[in-house]
Amino acid sequence: MKNAMAERRLGNRLREARTKKGLTQTDLAELVGVSRKTINTVENSVFVPSTILALALARALRTTVEQLFFLVSDDED
Repeated sequence: MKNAMAERRLGNRLREARTKKGLTQTDLAELVGVSRKTINTVENSVFVPSTILALALARALRTTVEQLFFLVSDDED
């Protein structure tokens, strides 16, 4: 039996939410206190944000963590 956690990854709508607010990656990075590269790696699913960063991103974009981030199963690609 495969490990169910190994078959899932975190997807996000960060780029969509950011651009709807008219923000650049740099703008958002400054609002939450991280580098532009961190925003880029989260948007591209290279880096999974900490809970604190996810909450800060949601607050800055005036949305919820659940709206920004979601689980994706490998068989849903």
